[in-house]
Amino acid sequence: TVARFLEHWLEQIIKGRVRPKTLRTYSDLVKNHIKPGIGDVALGKLSPQKIREFLSGKLAAGLSPRTEKHLLVTLRGALAVAVKDGQSPRNVAALVDPPRVPKYEAKVFNPEQARAFLEAVRGSRLQAAFTTAVAVGMRQGEILGLQWSDINLETGSLRVRAALQRVDKKLIQVEPKSDPSRRSLQLPAACISTLVSHKRDQELERKWAGSRWRESGYVFTTRIGTPMDPRDLLRDYYAITRPKPKDKDTPPPKLGFPPIRFHDLRHSAATLLLAQGVSPRYITELLGHSQVSFTMQTYAHVLPEVQKQVAAKMDEILNPKPVATSVATRADSARVV
Repeated sequence: TVARFLEHWLEQIIKGRVRPKTLRTYSDLVKNHIKPGIGDVALGKLSPQKIREFLSGKLAAGLSPRTEKHLLVTLRGALAVAVKDGQSPRNVAALVDPPRVPKYEAKVFNPEQARAFLEAVRGSRLQAAFTTAVAVGMRQGEILGLQWSDINLETGSLRVRAALQRVDKKLIQVEPKSDPSRRSLQLPAACISTLVSHKRDQELERKWAGSRWRESGYVFTTRIGTPMDPRDLLRDYYAITRPKPKDKDTPPPKLGFPPIRFHDLRHSAATLLLAQGVSPRYITELLGHSQVSFTMQTYAHVLPEVQKQVAAKMDEILNPKPVATSVATRADSARVV
């Protein structure tokens, strides 16, 4: 049956090849949706029509198009192995068109808003984490997985070699998302100064905690040195970026930037650099993307502004004295007349 093969696929094929959080996602999709829906169908009798009916039923039951697409991707991956193993003549899931998923439009900071954000987080316990996110576009798990041994404050260099994730109610250190995600970065001065201050503050917390301190080596920890839960970082972030009014009659304080998701700080970093004309290849390496084409596709909305700047720079090369050129043009026109 489909259910029995998917159990084999999860245990023997996928486990150990993907990160724990990804394995958990696959397992939940199989357990909560695929097994109850088409799990009792014989693998050889599974057809594109059955898969379409299964997915349509899920969509009608209120499942989002994005989750529906994840279900189809999961089936495609599993059935590709079934075909390779000779247990199925063809990958019938590959014959089913994926649902249309509305593209998420990331909200990002412009330069003024980015500076206002840095001013708002100034003095907060996690100022260095927030600054690093918007300055070099690191992922949340990568920031929480940073250890002091990964950072050289004298040279301003940083290595991304791990990430911290919560899986099955436990915090675990995992490999980076992909091979390109394992990268080295050069930190801007704004990051270095906040990290220096953060390290000094952490030393004070270590003294305050005394025997309760549990040395973990992580840059961002709890007040007793243990790894920081992603939920705690987000709680502090949203307390600053989406402050609640003191009472119902008092409006929330006005900020110089829009409230955006923490992950959109990463998008902001890329957008700000592209808008300044920084090479897409460098931004691809900075973010840990696998291909430049993916970076450009993700941030295509910035391209018109970049193109304008490129045209302006070419004008500076070809037409360095626009006033003199304009005068000369008028003179030439007069002679022609």
